[in-house]
Amino acid sequence: MTTGGTKGTARTKGTAGTGNAVLDAVRAALAAEYAAVYGYSVVGGRVAESREAEARQAYDAHRARRDVLGRTVVDLGGTPVTAAAGYELPFAVPDAAAALRLAAYLEDHVAGVYGDLVRAAIGDIRRDAASALREAAVRAVRWRGGSVAFPGLAERS
Repeated sequence: MTTGGTKGTARTKGTAGTGNAVLDAVRAALAAEYAAVYGYSVVGGRVAESREAEARQAYDAHRARRDVLGRTVVDLGGTPVTAAAGYELPFAVPDAAAALRLAAYLEDHVAGVYGDLVRAAIGDIRRDAASALREAAVRAVRWRGGSVAFPGLAERS
């Protein structure tokens, strides 16, 4: 998931001995990023005008992470998952308040998946997953207006 470095080296560094768990976790993160990109297309259409730029930044961040994860899967010798034709939202999003809840929900979900990747990986992939988890947790706080004790951990619920 590292964005810099020589193709095929920086992204795979630190994965020896971790087996398919890392590849599976990277694929899961990729799938979550596809869903987040889709979800933010809904958020962007419903969020208050004062938060449109923030929604666009989050959308762009998830697109960038999605692209890096796709390359990481290939670098690890796998085939990237593809985006679904559509995604079922966890609840109706008829207004700006629901759009804020959806954005927080998306970030919580992404943070959880990156938490799984942090647990599965080592080296550069783990570092990048931890960074992505932190970014998602910060965005969730901004959308929600409050934080959770341990973002990215399923046990926190």
